[in-house]
Amino acid sequence: MDQSKMGVGLGIRGEFPMFSKGGDLGTLHYLDSAASSLKPRSVIERLSYYLSFQHANIHRGAYALSAGATELYHGARGTVAKFLNAASERSVVFTKGSTQAINLVAHALEGEFKAGDTILLTKLEHHSNIVPWQLLAKRRDIGVQFAEIRSDASLDVQDFKSKLQSERPKLVCFTSTSNAFGSIFPVQELISLAHSAGSWVLLDASQAVMHRRVDVQTLDADFLVFTGHKIYGPTGIGVLYAKEELLERMQPFEGGGDMIAEVTTEGSTWAEYPRKFEAGTPPIAEAIGLGAALDFVSAIGLERIESHERKVFDYAWSLLSKEPGVKLYGPATNAGEQGPIVPFTIDGVHPHDFATVADSFGVQVRAGHHCAMPAMRALNLTATARASIGVYSMTSDFDALLQAIQHAKRLFT
Repeated sequence: MDQSKMGVGLGIRGEFPMFSKGGDLGTLHYLDSAASSLKPRSVIERLSYYLSFQHANIHRGAYALSAGATELYHGARGTVAKFLNAASERSVVFTKGSTQAINLVAHALEGEFKAGDTILLTKLEHHSNIVPWQLLAKRRDIGVQFAEIRSDASLDVQDFKSKLQSERPKLVCFTSTSNAFGSIFPVQELISLAHSAGSWVLLDASQAVMHRRVDVQTLDADFLVFTGHKIYGPTGIGVLYAKEELLERMQPFEGGGDMIAEVTTEGSTWAEYPRKFEAGTPPIAEAIGLGAALDFVSAIGLERIESHERKVFDYAWSLLSKEPGVKLYGPATNAGEQGPIVPFTIDGVHPHDFATVADSFGVQVRAGHHCAMPAMRALNLTATARASIGVYSMTSDFDALLQAIQHAKRLFT
């Protein structure tokens, strides 16, 4: 990839084969990046080259190909650590995604909880940051509390503070950006408040790392998770960052090969972290692909990405807010800060029906509850349509979306 020719928007679109005229779907206005991003050529080619010429199982092979694959795998870990500004690459555990990373913490930290303890969440969480804690609550007889949200889908920080003081939770878990409404949390403030209350903090950065810089040392989060397929990388790969003192005390999530120091018929001992949490053959190719994706993002520059996506979001918000019968959702309705996610409904048109109509215009949007049912219920919603922005998004994508909206209104109303 010639980085001197890279640009955000139209200039970068040529790096994504899915937008080529020879693609299976022809014209593509892909507005579902919050669900999963498209893949740049550099990631696709890196995966292909590894699988074609460099693949072997890692760690145990006493031959050059295995040693090379091992070096590439751990090189990807170093790339992740640098991307997050982690103090050590040993703080980075590879998982198959954010969901597994959260479940890993819920199991590996289980012994730290006793009956009567509390976990504090928010009503804006993705189900993957709710269900694992509810399951842990049943196993350990602990409570799960939820901080409330406001009518504009922003977090009620006062209620968050109040529950910190009244519940004194052992662990606080919240998203950096709501996947359903684009609500951006005051992460630095919330982490500081939680630590002052004596709580550990898990930050779900799945909707943040592809849009703006995330520095784990500055944030001081105890745990942070994100997933590869939302940041232009492959599926099947995710990251758990954790402070080393916590990884040291946590118990393994899964047992098997490669996470052990010694196995006897009487018992087993564990390898050092992060390998203690990476049982079995890991997602080697996927980790290398994730490293390539982070290199791709870093080459563009997160500041440039954030600036471009803000311009596209502002255009989209202005365009759709003027269309009769369209209702927008999120903190931007109240002049609040909102990530590059545009949720909306259309009078008389169910979101699922609209998504089908939009697809006939070459526009791909998500429709439903977006794995955020508590947030939807809090706002008296059952479903929305959601248009989400990526590095390749352009204002013309929303011009096409508006055409689809106008057609759906004529068709259904």
